[in-house]
Amino acid sequence: MAEPEPRAAAGQPELHRSIGPFQLFAYTLGGMLGAGIYGLVGRAAGELGNAVWLGFGVAMVAALLTGLSYASLGSRYPRAGGAAYITQRAFGMRLLSWVVGLAVMASGLTSVATQSRVVALNLLALFPVEAPPVLVALGFLLVVAGVVLRGIRESMVFNIVCTAVEFCGLAFVILVGIPYWGAVDLLVTPSPEGITASLLLSGAILTFFSFLGFEDSLNVAEECKEARRTVPIGIVGAMLAATLLYMAVAITAVSVVPFAELAQAPSPLAAVTAAAAPWFPSWGYVAITLFAVANTALLNYVTASRLAYGMARDGLLPEVLARVHPGRRTPHVSIAVLFVILVALVLAGDIGQLASATVLLLLTVFTVVNAALLVLQRRPGEPHGGFEVPSFVPATGAVVCLVLLGNRVATGDWRAPMLAGVILVAILLLYAVLRPRRRAQQA
Repeated sequence: MAEPEPRAAAGQPELHRSIGPFQLFAYTLGGMLGAGIYGLVGRAAGELGNAVWLGFGVAMVAALLTGLSYASLGSRYPRAGGAAYITQRAFGMRLLSWVVGLAVMASGLTSVATQSRVVALNLLALFPVEAPPVLVALGFLLVVAGVVLRGIRESMVFNIVCTAVEFCGLAFVILVGIPYWGAVDLLVTPSPEGITASLLLSGAILTFFSFLGFEDSLNVAEECKEARRTVPIGIVGAMLAATLLYMAVAITAVSVVPFAELAQAPSPLAAVTAAAAPWFPSWGYVAITLFAVANTALLNYVTASRLAYGMARDGLLPEVLARVHPGRRTPHVSIAVLFVILVALVLAGDIGQLASATVLLLLTVFTVVNAALLVLQRRPGEPHGGFEVPSFVPATGAVVCLVLLGNRVATGDWRAPMLAGVILVAILLLYAVLRPRRRAQQA
């Protein structure tokens, strides 16, 4: 039994179904590559030493559990509402669906605002002109909003170009570093006890966050052609490709630069490039970073706009946000409203702590979504997708996310969980004020 096609809001055109397997693969891969590897490899080397590549391997197994759940859900229910729709379908609790949806949206919006400021700083580093960074950030944000408003095809072209640059940057690091492979023992760690289960666990917890970004694909599933096969291919394929890249980069990094120095480097991969290819211009790495963070901003903007559109269509947000432009086939009202929110976030200044807090909310969402798949798998009459996973996958995925959440709260900066609590309270208050009355659609 297949999931019925999602219905557009009354009198509204549908979103444009134009995303194929390769495009979704690039979309998912671009979201992950821009999120972590450029900075995390140094911190991970400080934890695991030359065995940092093992940490990425273990982290992939942990991340893939939730990734497989998302792939299965996307093939079952290709809906723009993403995690909010899945939560509503599984548990029928509007408040929980509201919290899940707005938590994901908060994560995406803080990421877009943060990346906009990073893009501004990188642009000013490449082109040193007298301009306030905040003004450059707002200009970049306007360009991204224009691309997202223009259409999903244009957004995908932008993403493919940026992802190709990100991939080439990492591939370049690997290629110039291959002659150094074999120069060090890849099992040496900072711990005199060598590789232990606790060491691998701590390293995997750290490197897990380099895989964040796969979850964005669920929100564009409605715009996929043949979502039953496109979504699983895109998510699983991208996660496996990212793992191979990450492990190869990690091996290269510790082979070229001693892991103790790598851990102290402000830009680890730039340090590797400088050692292995001193002829490579320093501005080249800045340019690659620029493409990476710009891509992350674009993908999170697309994700947030589709989530707002889907939640509005399902009655969880004001119905006006479900309007679709008749020509461009994009949720133009959602895109415009989110732009106003993003401008406010950019003007607010440094929101690094806010971004860290929304990561905690995202881990909570992962736990809920894994649990939702378990519920839906056991419910008679639920449609099956083109990609089914055994029940132990979402069950183990939920446990892993809870462990990661607990570790992040226990060992991280106390301000992040406190701020996450404040965001949660704000989401609940907003629900009390708006009180969505129409029941979310189940078909």
